[in-house]
Parts: sequence; structure tokens; C-alpha cells
Amino acid sequence: MIVHDVRVHPERERLPREDQLAWKIAAVASDPVAVQDDVAEMIVNRLIDNAAVAIASVNRHPVVTARDQALAHSRPGGATVFGMGPDIRVHAEWAAWANGTAVRELDFHDTFLAAEYSHPGDNIPPILAVAQQAGASGADLVRGIATGYEIQVDLVRGISLHKHKIDHVAHLGPSVAAGVGTLLGLPIEVIYQSVQQALHVTTATRQSRKGEISSWKAFAPSHAGKLAIEAVDRAMRGEGAPSPIYEGEDSVIAWMLDGRDALYHVPLPAIGEPKRGILDTYTKEHSAEYQSQALIDLSFRLGRRVENWDDVDNILIETSHHTHYVIGTGANDPQKFDPTASRETLDHSIMYIVAVALQDGAWHHVRSYAPERAQRPDTVALWRKIRTVEQPAWTERYHSNDPAVKAFGGRIIITLKNGQVIADELAVANAHTLGATPWMRADYVRKFRILTEGILETTETERFLDVVQRLPELRPEELPLLTVAVPDAIRATGGKGLF
Repeated sequence: MIVHDVRVHPERERLPREDQLAWKIAAVASDPVAVQDDVAEMIVNRLIDNAAVAIASVNRHPVVTARDQALAHSRPGGATVFGMGPDIRVHAEWAAWANGTAVRELDFHDTFLAAEYSHPGDNIPPILAVAQQAGASGADLVRGIATGYEIQVDLVRGISLHKHKIDHVAHLGPSVAAGVGTLLGLPIEVIYQSVQQALHVTTATRQSRKGEISSWKAFAPSHAGKLAIEAVDRAMRGEGAPSPIYEGEDSVIAWMLDGRDALYHVPLPAIGEPKRGILDTYTKEHSAEYQSQALIDLSFRLGRRVENWDDVDNILIETSHHTHYVIGTGANDPQKFDPTASRETLDHSIMYIVAVALQDGAWHHVRSYAPERAQRPDTVALWRKIRTVEQPAWTERYHSNDPAVKAFGGRIIITLKNGQVIADELAVANAHTLGATPWMRADYVRKFRILTEGILETTETERFLDVVQRLPELRPEELPLLTVAVPDAIRATGGKGLF
């Protein structure tokens, strides 16, 4: 990897294109380096993971809305929409919108956390949609997805957005544009302009993940993917972009991030170096914010040691800065203690999550968020006894560049009314690469079967799993088979809009 210094340059110091971050990203995207076998294997895993959570959310309101909007933009030979089968095609950008929303709705796919937060699996729906519409092969798709993951992971390593309350999808727009560029084999100049346009139009505030969290949390990544596809289309037609988008005097860095004195260090693969970023990402065993994964596993263990929840005096969670300030009591969000809060808010409340995980010893993507579960009096009472605190050692591990040290867990301390203390800690989730039970292909397949049970017919389940596991060998005419058909009787439709 080459670590690039990125800083603002005044207009009088014209920065050559070759020295701009967007150009360097484009150079990585245009590099024809082969995808290594273990990377291709993980890409297949993540396509299975994405499809599982997309189908599990097929009838949730935001997903129905996005799907109906997409179906209003039909295109013969276009891209497929989750739930509709391979014969229904729409414009690629609208397929990216519908499928990206379905993937993101349950907050149940992969994650990468460093200087910024991200769900790199958000790259897959837009890149897949373009691949289907463009008649690309499975091998082309693998190359595009490898780039999308690599660029997002590298931007997340080097540039913090949340520090300035910019939503993390500002890294997704450029990564999707780069991935599509790789997929289509576009010239470096076209990818460069696409990346800049995509960043320019995908910067938004983090209010979508603050306070009363709405359905926009699911729409935000799919919107970024849709805008990135449109940016690529414009650049392919010869249109330019605000430049230099990262380093300019009135750029994103100068006015939205650390300002004119900022200095960022962004790692990118050298030319000829394999793109392996996806291997540093991790998926979720439980449907909740990633920082809760290890704490859920830990709660299962600790909950068995408490005989009566009325005996609990208080519960303290010692954890990282992010967990405390974003999903913990450090956020100062009263909604995180509201039993009538939305699912989107509850899955960003570590206090709620730990309370339910302690009591139930299990986690379910639907039942654990059901209103009757959230409003159970004994759960509400326990929930309101929980608080979080930042512990510097956990924050240091969170930001570590050493994968053997990096951790997203914490320590839970349960103090009973008689003074007894029950405490333990867990650094990484069981499903993590370094966890107690790191996930392999069989675990992704099992997750797919569990989440789609009662939704997909058995023959459709087996058909999809067969096709997706042949991804690197798929011919262009087979790529539309990378979708699933939900029976009409099960699939919901929504209300009327403009389209």
C-alpha cells in the first residue's frame, strides 16, 4: 500500500491531476490487476449476505416504496429488482435504489470501522445493477466489487466524516463510481470525473442517524449508489466535475471536513497490487449496529448469571468513544430510552439492545424489535438502569491499525442491589475473523436460509445459492439470475406517488 498525503491547495498552487486523490483512486480502479481467489470467495459470501437481508426486508415499508418507484422505470435488458425475479428489468440506477434500500433496511450486512464508519456491502447493489444492464460477466462483476470495497475501506481508514457530522455515504459515492469504472473498463479520465461528481453530490449531514431516526437511514446509501451511477453516465458522455474535489480551495475538505489546514493520510494499493480491502471487513450475526455485536454475544453469556432482573441495581458498559457517543448515553438522545421508538432508533440504542439480549439470551431481526418486546415493563425497567461510559483503552483498540488489536466490544458490569458484581468483557464478536466462531461460507448460507424461510420457495432458494456460488464463471446472460423471486401472494405493494 502507498499512503498518500491529502491536503487543501489554494488555487494559486494548481495541483496537477496526477497528484489529486480522485485521480489516484481512478488509477487504482483502472488497474487490471487480477482478483485473488480468497477475495473472490469473500465477494460471493457478501452477495449471499446481501441477498439474505434484502429478502428478509422485502415487505418493510421503505423497501416496498423503493421497489415500487423502481418498477415505474422499466427498461428491457436493464437490471433486476430483488423480489421480482430475472424477467422484470428496470433502469440500472433505479435497481440500485430499490436493491440498496432492501439491503440496508435491517442494518444487518457487513461493516468496516476505522477513522469513519461504513457498510461496504452497499457497493454491491449499484455495481451489480450496472453489470446486469451492461451485459458484463461474473468475472467483470467480481473485479468491480473488489474495487468498490477497496476504495471505500481505504477512504474510511484515512478520512473521518462523522467528526464533522457528514454522513458516511460520502465515501460510498466515490467507491461505487470507482467500482463501476473497473467493471466497465473505463479510461482513467472518465473514472476520475465520475469519482469527483459522485463525492460532490453525496455529501449530507448525519442527522439521518441522530435523534428520531427515520427510514432515510435505509435510503441514504442507495441514494448515493444511484447518484454515483448517474455520475458515471455523465462522465462517459464527456462531462466534467468540480475539481479538485478533495483538495480544492472550496472543496469538501476545505469547508465540510478539517478545513484548509487539514492533512489526511489515505492508503491505496500500488499499481499491480491486489485489491484485498474486502478481507478486512466483517459481517453481522445479529441485526443491530456493529458496535453492539460483541456486546450482544457478551450479554448472552452474562444474562445466564442473573436469576432475577428485579435484583439489578445498575448496569455500566465501558466501551469505545463511538459506542458511547453514537449509540450510548453519550449521545444524549432521549429517544434511545423510548419504548415507542422506531426500529431504526432502537437498533442505535446499545442500552435497549443489551437489555433485551441479557433477558432473552438470543437476538432476532424481527422479534427483538417488536413493539410488544420493546414495551415490556420489566425490559423498560432494566433498560433504564443501563448507562455507557467511554473507556480510553477501548477507544484506542477501536482505532488501532493492527487487526489483532482492533476491537469493537467492551466490558459490561452488572451491579446487584446486594452489592454483588457480575462482569466480563468481549473484544470482538463471535462471528468476527478473530472471534470465537469466525464465519465461513456455510454460515452465510445458513443466514440466507434462516432469513428467507417462509418468504422464498425452496426451489428458488436452491437456484439462487447455486448461481451465486458460480459467480466468477457466470456468463453475461446469467448475471440477471443473481436475484430472487418472491411469490406474488407474499410480496407487498405500497401507496401511490408521482411515478
